[in-house]
Parts: sequence; C-alpha cells; structure tokens
Amino acid sequence: MPDLSQPAGWLPLVFLALMGVAMLAYVILDGFDLGVGILLRRAGDDDKDTMIASIGPFWDANETWLVLGVGLLLVAFPMAHGVILGELYFPVALMLLGLILRGVAFDFRVKARDDHKHAWNMAFYGGSVLATFAQGLMIGLYIVGFNYGPPQLAFAVFTALGLLAGYALLGATWLIMKTEGELQLRAVAWARGSVLLCAMGVAAVSVATPLVSQQIFNKWFSFPEILLLAPIPAVTAGLFILTYLTLRRLPALLAAGNHAFCWVPFAATVGTFLLAFNGLAYSLFPYLLVDRMTIWQAASAPESLEIILVGVVVVLPTIIGYTVFSYRVFWGKARALSYA
Repeated sequence: MPDLSQPAGWLPLVFLALMGVAMLAYVILDGFDLGVGILLRRAGDDDKDTMIASIGPFWDANETWLVLGVGLLLVAFPMAHGVILGELYFPVALMLLGLILRGVAFDFRVKARDDHKHAWNMAFYGGSVLATFAQGLMIGLYIVGFNYGPPQLAFAVFTALGLLAGYALLGATWLIMKTEGELQLRAVAWARGSVLLCAMGVAAVSVATPLVSQQIFNKWFSFPEILLLAPIPAVTAGLFILTYLTLRRLPALLAAGNHAFCWVPFAATVGTFLLAFNGLAYSLFPYLLVDRMTIWQAASAPESLEIILVGVVVVLPTIIGYTVFSYRVFWGKARALSYA
C-alpha cells in the first residue's frame, strides 16, 4: 500500500471511487431503460408508446454515465484501460452496436409509417438485448481474468443472461411506478418472471468471484471478515424476498386502489444492485486486473491526475445536477406519446 498522504497514494483512490460511482449510476439508470427495451416485445401495440414515453426524457442522458466511467478509466488508469478494452474488444463492439441500434430506432419509430413502426420497435428491443447481453459478457469475462476456456465462457454467458434478467427486473419495476391499468399489471407479471434468474445471476457472480483468486477468497472467508461481511449476502437475499413478496401482493393492492407500495420493488431492486456492486468492488480492490495490476500500478502520473481532477470537479456536479433536475421535472405517471 503506497503512502496515502502523498498525491501518488490518494489520487488513484479518488479516481477509483469516481469511476465506481459513474459505473454504478450507469448500471442502475441505464439499466432500467434498457430493461424497458428488453420488455418491449412482450407489450401490445397500444402499450409500446407508453413504455417508450416512460424513459423518453431520461434514456439518452443515462448513457452519459457510461461515457464518464470509461473516460475516467482511460485518463486515470491508461494501462488498465488498454488491457481491459483490448481483451473485451468483441463484447464492447457488440455493446456499441446495440446502443447505436437503440438510438436510431428510438428516433425513427417516431416518424415511421404504421407498417414500418413494428420493425423499429423490434430494432429498439434487439438493440436493448444486444447491449445488455454484451455488458453481461464483459462482467463475466472480467471476473474470470479474461480466460476464454469453455467453463469460463459458459460462466460469462450465464452472467449475461442474469444481467438480462436484472435489467428486465429494473425495467419492469420502473414501469410499475410509471404506468397504470393493464400495463402496470403486466409489468408486475414481468417482474415476477425475472426475479429468480436475476437472483441466480447475482449468486453465480458471488460464488465465482472468490474462486478465481485465493486472495479474494481470503478476504471473504477469513476470520473475523466472514462475520463482518455476512450481512451483505443476507441483506441481498432479504431484498430479493421483499421484492418477490411485494410483487405477489401488488395485483390485489392495485385492484383495491392502493398504489402506496408501487415504489417498493424498484427501490428493493436498486438496493440489490448496490449491494452486489459493492460486494464485487470489495472483492477486487485494490486490483483493476485480478491479481495482475493494482490501481497504483495502472494510474497516470500524479501531476496528470491533479489536472484531470479539476475538470471532474466541474463536470460531475453538472451531470448530477441535470440528472436530478430531469427526474424531478418528468416525475409522475407516463402517458402515451403524442406528436402534434
């Protein structure tokens, strides 16, 4: 551990925290709008516009967090950036293709004739699935140290399926808050169908991560760490149970006109993602590449980081400010799109 009283010691920690915040914000915020895209194929034609309207003011800005996170990786940890994106070249290319397809479809479906609109809806759905699946592959391959053997690839594919379920759960619980009537009830059913696979994905990552490194295994299962960290998996399991039980009761509550608990599944799902992310961060710290490269080995020169930090101090509050403002302005129930 370097001297944390010196810039070369504490600046990489600051940038690691900033990058972690950016990536966590992306996973949660863009996760729910990718989830809505994943669910789009299951909706009727009358509901698709309402689903798109529920994410319309947010989805483009949500991707800003991905740009910020990858940008911080590039400028603050250039050595790790080169290795990570080099190893993940194919899934990164798939993710970008999916995001581009989503963006094009989002704009073109607005002006499309009725006989073409279905094709653009499916393009939005396909782009959402492709981007999410690629992100899941990236997570899985990163955890196993970019080992492309058959077991590792199978794990990466399962992680991708788990992330698809996780984003679908986020998207469905978002729709429960933002919609009414028949679509809201469908969103409850979609969410219930995603809970189990999402839980299996979180469990698979939680089990596999300590197995790829003896050091990570010791961090979780040595004494007294095992006692101090036990609440993380326990609370995560509790949040999954809370989500499932709330989803089971929601149809009856909604039929009785009680909408007070519509926010609970989304909040519980966000809490699950927060705990899973923090558990993974604890496992990997201080490495950016498991057992290969620490944050201090990968970091730029302290002088460069000091200059970059000035820019981040300006940019980050701006992004947070307009994000909070947009969610405040467009809060409330979504309505079907209307173009005059």
